[in-house]
Amino acid sequence: MITLITGGSRSGKSAYAEKLLDGIDNVVYIATAEIYDDEMRERVKKHIARRNPKWRTYEGFLNLEKAVKEEKHYLLDCITNLISRVLFQITGDKERPSEEDIQKIIDTALNQIKNLILEINKINGSLILVTNEVGSSIVPMHPVSRAFSDIQGIVNAKIAELADEVVLCVCGLPIKIKS
Repeated sequence: MITLITGGSRSGKSAYAEKLLDGIDNVVYIATAEIYDDEMRERVKKHIARRNPKWRTYEGFLNLEKAVKEEKHYLLDCITNLISRVLFQITGDKERPSEEDIQKIIDTALNQIKNLILEINKINGSLILVTNEVGSSIVPMHPVSRAFSDIQGIVNAKIAELADEVVLCVCGLPIKIKS
């Protein structure tokens, strides 16, 4: 079972994803964020404090299939951080990503998710993926921000096709949009 949970910033998507696994100890939390400042460190601390301490944590944004061991349930939070890290790994500090860069970022992100899904399917496990819906806002002014928004939308759409269930969180409320 693959569940994609999407929504805006602070929409309740991570808390909802964790709630779906309430009472289950057999979980791997795949954390894709990178702690690069004090504010991010505090965000991560809040996420850690909120989740089941028996869950195993796998940190990274590449080679996600290595997270798969004997556990049956996997929660990846979040695709948005994964894409951001891939984008900057590929483009560095370029002012404007090329079309080739954009396609490489999309392909890399999708391959990471697809490889993870393949490994989880081998053990008949479940996967919950958390991502941000960034297409409901204005078109960003900066070229890197526009490229990121485009990439995020394309990757989200492809993963939604693969998912058995898609949930949109709005104001802390989950709304099933695919089941």
